Amino acid sequence: MAKIKAVHYINQFFAGIGGEEKADYKPEVREGIVGPGMAINAGFKGEAEIVATIICGDSYFNENIEEAKSEIIEMVKKYDPDIFIAGPAFNAGRYGVACGTIADAVHKELGIPVLTGMYVENPGADMFKKSVYIVSTKNSAAGMRNAVKQMVPLALKLAKGEEIESPEEEGYIARGVRKNYFAEKRGSERAVDMLLKKLKGEEFVTEFPMPDFDRVEPEAAIKDMSKAKIALVTSGGIVPKGNPDHIESSSASKYGKYDIEGIKDLTKETHETAHGGYDPVYANEDPDRVLPVDVLRDLEKEGKIGSLHRYFYTTVGNGTAVASAKAFAEKIAKELLSDGVNAVILTST
Repeated sequence: MAKIKAVHYINQFFAGIGGEEKADYKPEVREGIVGPGMAINAGFKGEAEIVATIICGDSYFNENIEEAKSEIIEMVKKYDPDIFIAGPAFNAGRYGVACGTIADAVHKELGIPVLTGMYVENPGADMFKKSVYIVSTKNSAAGMRNAVKQMVPLALKLAKGEEIESPEEEGYIARGVRKNYFAEKRGSERAVDMLLKKLKGEEFVTEFPMPDFDRVEPEAAIKDMSKAKIALVTSGGIVPKGNPDHIESSSASKYGKYDIEGIKDLTKETHETAHGGYDPVYANEDPDRVLPVDVLRDLEKEGKIGSLHRYFYTTVGNGTAVASAKAFAEKIAKELLSDGVNAVILTST
């Protein structure tokens, strides 16, 4: 019996080409196994084989999605694989979005079974969990061994066309697919059983998990705005011209803190947007449209606010993981509190 053929997709980092400085790397195909493909191929134990590895930089893919998809699909076609595997991407946002996007495209356009892996909070997981099997991984490459252990058997089952069991059994992220089945107890009995276990503090598994919404209680209103120090924070990506800290255009891994002491107006000569999720033309023409320094300076001059904080904080919200955004917020909030800021105006796109 012929071996199952697999084509593997990875980014520039896992290919050993480089980090962010090589994120614009164009799609390339290499015969055989590269990087994490070695662990995946070893896991196949001769039942399947990675025949080619496709490499693409995260920035190139996310900034040239249609071109990248077209190029990579043509590369995949040449090998006529039985399974296409992307990643795993863990919690790398742009990599996760790329893995989900190309896996979804390969499946839809070539009819090939596909599989990827990522952390549940990776933006790519939420975007593609309904159309692509995504094995749930840890949030960093330290979880590579466990990820491969889950991905290999599922990849083989997909390639063979075998029935895929529940997310709990196979280890993939729930896709929201419902299946009818006959239970031993009627629904009302099961509900009462769960309620009694909950009241007793015992463990139980709900049959219909509800979404977990993060709610924040609002602070009391500021009594006297004329004495308040106001700070500007944005996810709209406004940065000094040239983006000195190289904040990514999507799936940001960092934020920037910039001094606006003495600046009354942001201009196209001094500032721009690093954001890759909206048309930058109008923001670049007048960055105040996203970060209203000019308006706050007017209010400061009129005495309607006490002062504008000398630093603004900025990042890119496009595809950025929730966990990353929370981490940014915690650090920024501590600094603002220590600087005596009374209120923050958050702007987006």
